[in-house]
Amino acid sequence: MATGRLGVGEILGALNAALGPGDPVWFKETHARHLRVRDFLAPRCALQARFANGQVPERVLHALVGLQGPGVAPVLCCAPTPAGLSLQLQRPAVFQRVLGAVASYATPANCASPGLRILLHCPSLRCRPGALRLSQLRAVLVADHLARALHGQGVCVRLVPAVPDPHMPAFLKKLRVDWPTASERVSAETLRRLVLAKFTSAQDQDTLPPGVLGRLDLKELVEEQGHGAGYDPNVNNCLVTEELLCVLAELQEAVQHWPEGNYPVLAPDSDNCMVIHVVSCEEEFQQQKLDLLWWKLDDQAPLRQKHLICGPVKGAGAAGTLMTAPEYYELRHAQVCKASALKHGSHLAQDPAWTEISEVLTVATIKFEMLSTAPQSQLLLTDIISTKGTKSGIFVMYNCARLATLFEGYKRNMEQGLYPTFPSVKSLDFSLLHDEGEWLLLFNSVLPFPDLLSQTAGLACTGPGLHISARTETVCKFLVQLSMDFSSYYNRVHVLGEARPHLFGQMFARLQLLRAIREVLHAGLAMLGLPPLSHI
Repeated sequence: MATGRLGVGEILGALNAALGPGDPVWFKETHARHLRVRDFLAPRCALQARFANGQVPERVLHALVGLQGPGVAPVLCCAPTPAGLSLQLQRPAVFQRVLGAVASYATPANCASPGLRILLHCPSLRCRPGALRLSQLRAVLVADHLARALHGQGVCVRLVPAVPDPHMPAFLKKLRVDWPTASERVSAETLRRLVLAKFTSAQDQDTLPPGVLGRLDLKELVEEQGHGAGYDPNVNNCLVTEELLCVLAELQEAVQHWPEGNYPVLAPDSDNCMVIHVVSCEEEFQQQKLDLLWWKLDDQAPLRQKHLICGPVKGAGAAGTLMTAPEYYELRHAQVCKASALKHGSHLAQDPAWTEISEVLTVATIKFEMLSTAPQSQLLLTDIISTKGTKSGIFVMYNCARLATLFEGYKRNMEQGLYPTFPSVKSLDFSLLHDEGEWLLLFNSVLPFPDLLSQTAGLACTGPGLHISARTETVCKFLVQLSMDFSSYYNRVHVLGEARPHLFGQMFARLQLLRAIREVLHAGLAMLGLPPLSHI
């Protein structure tokens, strides 16, 4: 039997190659209605552009049915339909391949470029928690999520700044943001002497404002070095202060001292070294000045500096834009506690276990709110949260707890002798999985998850220009859809059936599928810094 992890990308690549030279035409189906009859489709209009009268040659159809290769699933049938060329996989064989190697589908499909090093800089973390605006909080959460995604891809990541404010680490811990703290401030004395010696005349010292060491012309630098693409045309003079030099000194130190690990030794100006500034839209102008100042004062500054801009955050009522990040956290925490008290009773407030659960639900609410929208887009916050909707972090955590309860129920019944111990996966008969929701979960959640992890860490940073984009919204959207599909299946199918031997085969096949769903769900939550919940 074939081994190795199946991949959506590999399947699509093989399907398109089988049609011969030309643009890709195949796509993966996702809607339950279409998955009842096919798994992949080559639309008729695309085939008409490729073949005369849209008629696919018989030899091509034979090649598609006999498709093989690394990561390619076996094909059951392929036939022309009014919609185009429809293809269905051998589903029991796909179940066997995927569910026989569950752990491999909770890791990224592809590793990053060997030796890639990224300095991830989030200027918002230099302020006090009480001064942190919602747009800055968004930048912090995007940076933390991106760091986790890059680490998962094997990228060497250095996080800057080391948080200087003594109160910020406690707030970040509450948000489950993993970021370094500062033990001591990096000295900027070398840069200070350079500015005074090379860029500040005696006449300047008499005319400069208090606290300013020098004035630099940045527009000339932009024109000289060709860094103009994406920079604000109003970036011109920069007033160099002690504070600005301290920021620059920390960035200098960071690119010279990378985390220990099995990483190749690289020069700071190597093409494999890149700085990504994750900034709120209000901070971008100042960060552009810092970029240019770094190039002006340091010949060894990284050649690639990119900006990931987080759009504005707006809200209605209590969640308005003037609210600080701690106030926003307290608002959402109060709403979570109130909703839970209405559902379960006010006595929950006295339960220490519930205190931790409410904090996790609050952070899940905030992160799904902040990260479910593409970071470059404007974000609109609602005044109140819904505990009954299907698009929230609470809904995802609730289904995580349902999964835990399901497996706890199996374990309890097994210990009581009602169910046998779980058999080896090789002995399971996955042809017993007939429900359309079972294929939906495997095909839309488990099978594509490795590719999704790789896409989350993928940065569009190879082209010219200052700005880059990132798909940090993909994990949240994926987990919401997974939870909706699982909830629909769970509400319709009684997984833990009656303790009758002839029913155990189907029960164990279903449990193995849900093991895979649990593995993927936990891996997705870990990308957000969220722990799985066993109950709510």
